[in-house]
Amino acid sequence: MPFHTPSTHAAPPLWDISPPVEPRSQVFPGDTRYGQVWGAQIGPGCPVNVSAITLSPHVGAHADAPLHYRADGAAVGLVNLLPYVGHCRVLHAIGCGPLVEVAHLLRPGSPPLPPRVLVRTYVQAPLWQFDEALTAFAPATVQWLADQGVRLVGIDTASVDPAASKTLDSHQVLAQRDLRVLENLRLDDVPEGDYELIALPLALTQADASPVRAVLRPWPPTL
Repeated sequence: MPFHTPSTHAAPPLWDISPPVEPRSQVFPGDTRYGQVWGAQIGPGCPVNVSAITLSPHVGAHADAPLHYRADGAAVGLVNLLPYVGHCRVLHAIGCGPLVEVAHLLRPGSPPLPPRVLVRTYVQAPLWQFDEALTAFAPATVQWLADQGVRLVGIDTASVDPAASKTLDSHQVLAQRDLRVLENLRLDDVPEGDYELIALPLALTQADASPVRAVLRPWPPTL
């Protein structure tokens, strides 16, 4: 499949690859859904709306912290931010089955992989219902990506491991190879190719994950 080449004559587009976050948003079974209550609302004697929200930090597009899968791992607000910004490649493995294998990501003749790789597995990512048959990464694929110099991996499903996994083998490879990860991206409209990724987690210094507003811009960046 040819790589996407952005036009140099048009204003740089922005691909928003974050699913909407609201009470209907799909969550891992047993996880905390998005909820919101109003503590103050505009009206007589009140000039502002102020709400309180509750949610799992794994709702919507999010960055897992090492703390999510290692008892001694760093919280998301303490990790280096550099992996979450910069040169990225989107690869399609649509309909590849339960696991993304190395063979699904090979593109003979293509340039070496950049430090960030996002994988699209859905034709249309589910927004409101959890997918028990989600596609995950084979642990060997995560190892291979790390061997290629990749520092961040992302996927458009809710987990880099199968939904029923109790060992989280791919998450453990992330820990062993010190890779960062983005999950639950929405890559429905994104062609294969190279982009600039911006997906910064919040500075949550005790949390196991953080929501991100993940976006892609053309690569190389234009002024």
